[in-house]
Amino acid sequence: MTSIYSFSARTLGGEEVSLEQYRGKVLLIVNTASECGFTPQYAGLQKVYEAYAGRDFVVLGFPCNQFGKQEPGDATQIGSFCEKNFGVSFPMFEKIDVNGANAHPLYRYLTSEAPGLLGLEGIKWNFTKFLVGRDGTVVKRYAPVTKPDAITADIEKLL
Repeated sequence: MTSIYSFSARTLGGEEVSLEQYRGKVLLIVNTASECGFTPQYAGLQKVYEAYAGRDFVVLGFPCNQFGKQEPGDATQIGSFCEKNFGVSFPMFEKIDVNGANAHPLYRYLTSEAPGLLGLEGIKWNFTKFLVGRDGTVVKRYAPVTKPDAITADIEKLL
């Protein structure tokens, strides 16, 4: 597999979506959680999404409950929380695993293409971010502490 377009995922509404539909767009893919110290980053992700959506940029959120069980809700609860508290309008997907034997294939690909610190592939925590270019290749990985607005210069370069 040479790009993210080979993968699909289910939306919070249960619809299977091919990532092929995002071909030609710059993507920021993020594993999220509703009860994390980094949860306020939803507001920053939404702001960046709104700022660049007209320029073929999309944020894709993937809830995950693997870190401190900080995403305990079901799809309906997650969607409601994100919309009510942060006005999230970017695409959100069903809760997945990002590490281990049951890791979603997309995340296996992302982590192999952009390993973290010391070359380790595993995701360390919620709100790890991957920037993907228009051609579907992974450009860069960002730590959970990196706020969305700190990524805008890299997004601008790809747009």
